[in-house]
Amino acid sequence: MRPLFTIHAGEYLAGLHIQKTLKLNAWIPAKDIGIDLLVTDPKNRRAVSLQIKYGKDFLPEEKVPEIRQKFRCASWFTLDWKKLNKSKADYWVFVLQGFKSKQPDFVVIPTPELRKRMKEIHGAESGKLQSYLCTIDKQCWETRVSKASGISLTTIRLQIAQGTYVNAARNFTQYLNAWDAIETKLKG
Repeated sequence: MRPLFTIHAGEYLAGLHIQKTLKLNAWIPAKDIGIDLLVTDPKNRRAVSLQIKYGKDFLPEEKVPEIRQKFRCASWFTLDWKKLNKSKADYWVFVLQGFKSKQPDFVVIPTPELRKRMKEIHGAESGKLQSYLCTIDKQCWETRVSKASGISLTTIRLQIAQGTYVNAARNFTQYLNAWDAIETKLKG
């Protein structure tokens, strides 16, 4: 028997956090329209739409001990430029469930800002887009680099671990667990 409806782990974890921690309502659309969750205020008067992405933690596979010890999570996401550019979701939420953490972290970013940053970091707006979001302390960084960039993934991650890396476009810290933007929007 084929299920009529399923949600993925990221949608479940985000919805659970929204309802239990934020005390807001989370709704799942009956049809796939590019929005995974609709969040409303407690009286269901105002709404915010979310696109949710979930990525597994690749940190246990990291070969460099300093990175493996200092980072909390290193998740990999595959995005589609066409879907990102057409997205009507107010926010994209990336769920980062690290092996070291009891609770997931969430990158909560407005859709236009995500488009802008991904274009600045990765360039071309066609095909698939690979993104690595990593957390360390109370920071979040996008660390995916192309071979043509001349810098390695390990180099960037080591610099982040040592506190010496600077790149405004790749620094997603202001969006790490930034649910306050949604709460503010729902208050009117």
